[in-house]
Amino acid sequence: MQIVLVILMGKVNEAGIVWLFYLGWFIWVLSIIFGWLPIYTLKKKGEVKQGQSYVHTTKLVTSGIYSIVRHPQYTAGILLSLALLLISQDLWVVLIGIKIMVLLYIDIYLTDKWEIKKFGQAYEKYMQEVPRVNFILGIVRLIKKRRWNS
Repeated sequence: MQIVLVILMGKVNEAGIVWLFYLGWFIWVLSIIFGWLPIYTLKKKGEVKQGQSYVHTTKLVTSGIYSIVRHPQYTAGILLSLALLLISQDLWVVLIGIKIMVLLYIDIYLTDKWEIKKFGQAYEKYMQEVPRVNFILGIVRLIKKRRWNS
């Protein structure tokens, strides 16, 4: 619905706050990065069986984008929703976006529970090291870890 309102109905920069509009576009670019990198990373490192989708990993992947956030594609969805509400600045787009972001976060929480069942203690350790969606914290932790190890 957000996409329909923003793209198809032209609900863009309704409040006229230009810096929010440009921030929204920047966040949209981030959402593309967080949305597409996992596909490559999981195919390469997740030991996906021939002919299966990239989401059918048999190995826990903790490198690449997964060393920054545990759920990059959910993060992408949240960022996309945030981007659309900033680009639009329309009340309905904002309300829909907030609902989408809350529902995605709930789904992330449930996914963590499922991943614990799939990967066990290795995933629990991973949860302590890498944030769910806070990519800024994830980048800071990664930099500190690399400095510590060098």
